[in-house]
Amino acid sequence: MQKGIHPTYFREAVVTCACGASFKTGSTVEKLHTEICSQCHPFYTGKKKFVDTGGRVDRFKKLAERAEKAKATHVATKAKKIAKVEKEKAEEKKAPAKA
Repeated sequence: MQKGIHPTYFREAVVTCACGASFKTGSTVEKLHTEICSQCHPFYTGKKKFVDTGGRVDRFKKLAERAEKAKATHVATKAKKIAKVEKEKAEEKKAPAKA
């Protein structure tokens, strides 16, 4: 290995979870903070628990609402355009052609 290019390795790095659990491991960072660990993750605990990291579900719901509104607006606008074209065609049929 070349000297001077590798980060410092900490054999006793402390990992702390949001649930309060902590453990030691080796890492290039001395202190690590996680949002979920094996002591609180539903896969390991067997308990059903809703895990929402950083409000991703809320963000998805907002995005879905905006998409639905945009779709409704698009459909309404398209319906108005179609009605306008049909009205113009009906007026053309009523009015005699000018030559």
